[in-house]
Amino acid sequence: MVVTETETIKLVKKAPKGDDGAYLELFVKYEEMIYRTAYLYVKNEEDALDVVQETAYRSFKSIKNLKKPKYFKTWLTRIAITSALDVLRKRKNMVFIDEYKEDMASVEDETAEITTSVSLLELLKSLKDDEKSVVILKYYYDYTFNMISEILDMPLGSVKTIIYRALKKLRIEGKENLYE
Repeated sequence: MVVTETETIKLVKKAPKGDDGAYLELFVKYEEMIYRTAYLYVKNEEDALDVVQETAYRSFKSIKNLKKPKYFKTWLTRIAITSALDVLRKRKNMVFIDEYKEDMASVEDETAEITTSVSLLELLKSLKDDEKSVVILKYYYDYTFNMISEILDMPLGSVKTIIYRALKKLRIEGKENLYE
């Protein structure tokens, strides 16, 4: 189902008026994007699906608060990122025995085999949440600094500062991992 920008705006205007079909059509259009974004944060399928579901719930509940229909995708992305960060915060307070076993197994594997390649996902783990958000939006979704500023609801100067700080960290981390 391909929905043009004009059709999207029409659907966004109908959804707050109680047109559940319009909302569903909108959400389906962006569901895959939301899942990919969530997965970049939570790094597993189950939690990413939970984020998609939470995003659907939150956006459906608050679609009446969306002021400018043309920013629906931006608004939905912000909800998805917030939901993913909420899942990560909840996860920090839990300790899983299976993860501990996996960590121990991976340590044993690392001592047996030295690798010089580092994935981008591994490097992203070294960033703070705001840095990770800016990097993902800039380089994964190719958003402009202005769009990122709007999605994350932060000043443009802050977005630029965060991206340059994050890139510097990634360069340093990448070089350190390359020479290990």
